[in-house]
Amino acid sequence: MRIQENKKFLIVFCMLGFLIGIIYANMMSKDYISSMGIFNEFFLTQYSQAEIDVVEYMWYVLRVRTVPLGLIGALGCTRLRKGVVGGFLAWTGFCAGMIMTSAVLKMGVKGLILCLIALIPHFVFYAAGYIVLLWYLFTYPEVKWNLSKTVSMLLFVAVGVLLECYVNPIIMELFLKTL
Repeated sequence: MRIQENKKFLIVFCMLGFLIGIIYANMMSKDYISSMGIFNEFFLTQYSQAEIDVVEYMWYVLRVRTVPLGLIGALGCTRLRKGVVGGFLAWTGFCAGMIMTSAVLKMGVKGLILCLIALIPHFVFYAAGYIVLLWYLFTYPEVKWNLSKTVSMLLFVAVGVLLECYVNPIIMELFLKTL
C-alpha cells in the first residue's frame, strides 16, 4: 500500500507543477509568449535548415542532461532528498506546462504536436533514468542503492543522449518540412 501512495505523491507533484505552468503561461506571461520567437515560422525554418555538428551537440547535450542529474544525486545525499524530488518534479511539470501552453498559443494543435515530436524518442530513456534515481531518493532508506541501479540509470541516460543527438534531429527535420 505504501508504494501506491508514493507513486500517487510523485505524480501529484508533477501534475501540480504542470497545472501551475499552464495557468502561469495563460495568465501572467501571455504578452511575453506572443512576442517570443521560438515558435514562429522564421525560427522553425532556420532550425530545419541548420547543419548540426553531432560531436559538439553531443557534448552540449551531455552537459545539459547530466548536470541536473548530478545535482539531484548530490542533494539527494542530504536530509532534503524528498524535497529535492518533489521540487524537481514540480519544476519539470511547470516547465512542461509553460512550453506546451506557449506552443498551443502560438501554433495551435501543430505546436502541441511539435512539442511531442521534440521529445521522441529520447525522452522515454531520460524519464526512465531519472525515475530510477528519483524513486530511490524518495523511498530511501527502505530501498538501497546498488550496482544494477547505477548501471541502468547510466545506460538509460546514455541511450537518451545518443537518440537525442542522432535520431531526434532527423525526426524534427522531417516534421518541420511538413509544416
